[in-house]
Amino acid sequence: MNRIIKTLLLFSVVLSSCDFIQGNRIPPDVVTEPVPYDSDDPAIWRNRVDPAQSIIFGTDKQRTGGLYAFGLDGKIIPEKTVSGLRYPNNADVEYDFNLGVDTVDIVVVTERNARVLRIFSIPDMQPLDNGGIPVFEGEGGFGYQEPMGIGLYRAPSGEVYAIVSRKGGPVEGYLWQYHLKGKENGRIQAELVRKFGRFSGFREIEAIAVDDELGYVYYSDEAAGIRKYYASPDKGNEELAFFGKEGFLKDREGIAILDIGQGKGYIIVSDQQGYAFRVFPREGLPGQPHLHPFLQELLLSNWETDGCEVSRGNFGPSFPNGLFVAMSDDRTFQLYRLEKLGLEE
Repeated sequence: MNRIIKTLLLFSVVLSSCDFIQGNRIPPDVVTEPVPYDSDDPAIWRNRVDPAQSIIFGTDKQRTGGLYAFGLDGKIIPEKTVSGLRYPNNADVEYDFNLGVDTVDIVVVTERNARVLRIFSIPDMQPLDNGGIPVFEGEGGFGYQEPMGIGLYRAPSGEVYAIVSRKGGPVEGYLWQYHLKGKENGRIQAELVRKFGRFSGFREIEAIAVDDELGYVYYSDEAAGIRKYYASPDKGNEELAFFGKEGFLKDREGIAILDIGQGKGYIIVSDQQGYAFRVFPREGLPGQPHLHPFLQELLLSNWETDGCEVSRGNFGPSFPNGLFVAMSDDRTFQLYRLEKLGLEE
């Protein structure tokens, strides 16, 4: 009898665990085709001429990985996928980058094992970086030269900056910021303009998100919390906020910023081992813009989410109000209609 009772109790625990992971969760609208090795970080490019033809980029993190392009139906677009990258980590998108004689949309990806940034034009995916832009040059220490996270910042002047994190780094100056400059030969160069960012010394810093409108950059100090700084290199290196220090099961990972207008919105952060996303107010509290208390938890269907991204606007009939994209540990990316998150008011 005791053995039967113990078996029933164990079965009950297993069912409860499965319910925690799978039950009462929002299902995705689209799941992409799997990448060969290890999906990691998505970026969204909205086709302003034909939103239904927008592209989801996603990194496949492996020594012979790639930057994969997906349609909104989740299918891989082979002709827009860049293969043969050496451990591509994170990606971000910018629009109307000034090349000197023309403007072009770009996607920037960190190629970790090559220790460079790769930059490609969208939608034709032509390289604009002369084979790669070196970062963290002259650094020593394990992982100090290996770029991981990337966040692009467009200043009010129109200048574009890349804020880059790495596999390992010091307790101060973990992130380096580069001014991206287009040349008349159609190539992009980078000038180092700032070293900033505090690090707890535990785990690493990967995820970066930039709020162009409000002028802030956020990054996940994975074992400690979310840190906030000015995105402009001209405004100094003071840490403005340090939040999300509690409530996460283990690692704080991907960050997505949802702009709902008038300076308001949400900061969405992946609680990787908690199989959830934790939500904080983008604008802070009244009169206290750097206080970001926890608002709510989102339970989607992703597993062990690393990178995530969100974009508001018309993406055609499948995603008329916008979409949220998150990596899942089964080598895929999951796409959700924005309204399913229940955040817009």
